[in-house]
Amino acid sequence: MYKNSAREERAVSPGGILATVSVAQLMVSLDVSVVNVALPSMRTALGFDESGLSWVVNAYTLTFGGLLLLGGRAADRFGRRPLLLLGLALFGVTSLLGGLAQDPGQLIAARAAQGVGAALIAPAALAVLTTSFPAGPQRGKALGVYSAVTAGGAAVGVVVGGLLTEYINWRWVMLVNVPMALVGAWLATRHVPAAGAGDTARRLDVVGAVLATLGTSLLVFALVRTDTEPWGSTTTIGSLVVAAVLLTGFFVYEGTYAKEPLLRLGVLTNRSVSASNLYMMMVSINIFTSFYFVSLYLQQVLGMGALSAGLAFLPFCLGLVVGSLYAVKLLARFPARQLLIVGGIIGAIGMFWFSRIRPDGTFLVDILGPSLVTSFGIGPLLVPIANAATAGVAPNEAGMASGLLNSARQLGGSIGLASMSAVAAAATAGAAASDSVRERLTSGYGMVFAANSALLVFAVLVAVFLLPRRSPGPVPGPAARPGPGAGARAAGRAAPVGAAGRRREQHGGEGQRSRGSGAWGHGRHSTRFVR
Repeated sequence: MYKNSAREERAVSPGGILATVSVAQLMVSLDVSVVNVALPSMRTALGFDESGLSWVVNAYTLTFGGLLLLGGRAADRFGRRPLLLLGLALFGVTSLLGGLAQDPGQLIAARAAQGVGAALIAPAALAVLTTSFPAGPQRGKALGVYSAVTAGGAAVGVVVGGLLTEYINWRWVMLVNVPMALVGAWLATRHVPAAGAGDTARRLDVVGAVLATLGTSLLVFALVRTDTEPWGSTTTIGSLVVAAVLLTGFFVYEGTYAKEPLLRLGVLTNRSVSASNLYMMMVSINIFTSFYFVSLYLQQVLGMGALSAGLAFLPFCLGLVVGSLYAVKLLARFPARQLLIVGGIIGAIGMFWFSRIRPDGTFLVDILGPSLVTSFGIGPLLVPIANAATAGVAPNEAGMASGLLNSARQLGGSIGLASMSAVAAAATAGAAASDSVRERLTSGYGMVFAANSALLVFAVLVAVFLLPRRSPGPVPGPAARPGPGAGARAAGRAAPVGAAGRRREQHGGEGQRSRGSGAWGHGRHSTRFVR
């Protein structure tokens, strides 16, 4: 037990905090992939066309990723527990509405609203974890569990989706979230303290959120529509140009006009933060597109049912979870940079193996082998990425850093899925006219996996040339505005970069440099974290 806040002296249970964060993260991660194996059933039941079907996935990941920065900053502004509870309530209600949907528009709208709830949950949950566990071994273990839940949730989602679709009804891939949201809310009220990070910012950057969300939404829309609108069409070019203008406007506004920026651009000057977020985007593209296209390959090419397709993902699930848990031990022995290089290479090899899938393939050769190699490569990456992405970030900007990392994950997946759908469609259309439908589909899916392999190679180059060899020290956040009782709050917030910060630097600096893990001290030198 340790104290979680200077204003709240009651002891906080680390186990309770970890359970709360795990349930919340499991729910939002599971919903990234749980619908994948149910897509054919959804198409039949609600009358989706092929292009509209991808929006069942994209609507969720797009609003999730587009609003994560706002969700992270709102957690810093209003407090983590209120945002967590609000997000869980919204997620549960919209899941119920999605399970009762009667047409494609209703389901897509429910999925988009789910993404809004997830954008409130994810950064608040990660910020609760990083500010509740002292830097060093305790936080490393907590991040290991968090990363395992994140990876396992997305992986187990396809299994759960298969079971529910096969034995009950596809609607239960949505309805299953309702009891999970209730459990998460109950845990949050019991274990997450009400105090914490509710007095740092005075206003929310709504303009920045609108620019970022509209820009990314238009970008994904343009990419998704390339299956019906050619790349050279006025619609595609116009959408891409407007998206570029909006996103450029976001960065200009954040850097010059925003008084309380959604994203303080100075955070991106931390090479560990910027490089790890770029790396996360590449990994996320691989994970999202793998679940989507392997599921389609299993059902549309190999002819498996929803349950069989879900069970075929079990080796991939286990590899991701085991890799994430074992990464904590690896991180204690090797720098994060080395793990990202080696893991990225192994993952690229696995994806290249996936690119060799055959129309008459078998589970052992075309699924099991590449699944094990890919998952053992990608699984151990998530912990060092999360560690590097929050290294050197001031505690009063923990929500911002958490939102940025989750944005990289979700936007990478959303943009990647839209892009790879266009790649698959182009490769399928370019196949020989004499090829069967299964051969044309296999050609398209194989091209996606080859592109994924190339992206992981690029991620390795990011780690080699951009990720610093040593983790940075804390980056001070913007000064808090004075107000009634601000003196005590300012003193509490100044601790990480004041006397306590110097104490950590004196006692934990060498350990930090030797491990390269981004911790502010290790073992007996760790200082009790006070928010």
